[in-house]
Amino acid sequence: MNDELYMRRALELAAEAAAQGEVPVGAVVVKQSTGEIVGEGYNRRESDRSPLAHAEITAIAEASRRLGGWRLIDCALYVTLEPCPMCAGAVINSRVERVIYGASDPKAGSCGSVIDLFIYPYNHIPEFTRGVLAEECSAVLTEFFRGLRKRKSDN
Repeated sequence: MNDELYMRRALELAAEAAAQGEVPVGAVVVKQSTGEIVGEGYNRRESDRSPLAHAEITAIAEASRRLGGWRLIDCALYVTLEPCPMCAGAVINSRVERVIYGASDPKAGSCGSVIDLFIYPYNHIPEFTRGVLAEECSAVLTEFFRGLRKRKSDN
């Protein structure tokens, strides 16, 4: 699998989120055996007024609908920001086999930054790879928050 290719698609989705005033996080679910993207999502917490509207949750839900079941066997999740506890839990519960993320999240990251939920003896333990296109993923977030702070200071 070409991790950078799929992470670039996640970055495109993060840009869509930023264009809508959302924190720019994008995610894709890929069927590993075919390389087909079966789910996509980006952060929509503000738009949907929902704490559940994370990129990963949206991508996992779409993949489940497309594949016709809640078990995402043979699937990988690519996300621009390290998953939070809720999203790491969704990965475990959906049986995603592999998680690949770009930027680490020192405030809520649950794949090693604050905690590593994947080391506990849950019924499913995914593999994960960190730091794919990390600089690009971090830059998108840095620019977004810089612009947000500037707009607030201008008002």
